Amino acid sequence: MIQDHDFHYAIENTRVVVPPHGIIETFGTTSFRFLLVSELMDEVNSVRVRGGNIEAERPRIMSPHTFSKLALEGFGESAREFADWIEDNADTFKILKYGFSFRKTDIQQTVVHDPLEDVLGRLENEIKNSGDPKSTLISGVDDAWEVCLLKFTMDMIQRSAGENVGEWKRRGLI
Repeated sequence: MIQDHDFHYAIENTRVVVPPHGIIETFGTTSFRFLLVSELMDEVNSVRVRGGNIEAERPRIMSPHTFSKLALEGFGESAREFADWIEDNADTFKILKYGFSFRKTDIQQTVVHDPLEDVLGRLENEIKNSGDPKSTLISGVDDAWEVCLLKFTMDMIQRSAGENVGEWKRRGLI
């Protein structure tokens, strides 16, 4: 079981070596191919390389009313009052919803017996030579590798949100 300090360690030690060239598409599903590289803790110069796909669903604009229904389950009265205030000030708030599908069936993994930086260098060259704009290379922590992958998805959301909102504005949707 992963402990609280493991989450922090994984987040702090997640590094995107090669980011995808694009962002999350505003009006369609975006698929990212990832390679996540992590050192094995019990073997010297042993690195696990995991590969797979992450699918980002098209972002959606949520109304304040819908937001309050989704986000307040289990919260108390003050949260309900805040949600009511958001609904009353609906013109002020635009809330985005991003969804990711992480398909473990796509995961492949191998163990390579080389230093981490050597493996990262080779994979970085492979990705750059492939010309695939939706490929990414991530260096992370082996035991909490899924946390590293989720950190990457959160960073992609932050990177994409401004452009997505701008596209909706250009098309008169918000």
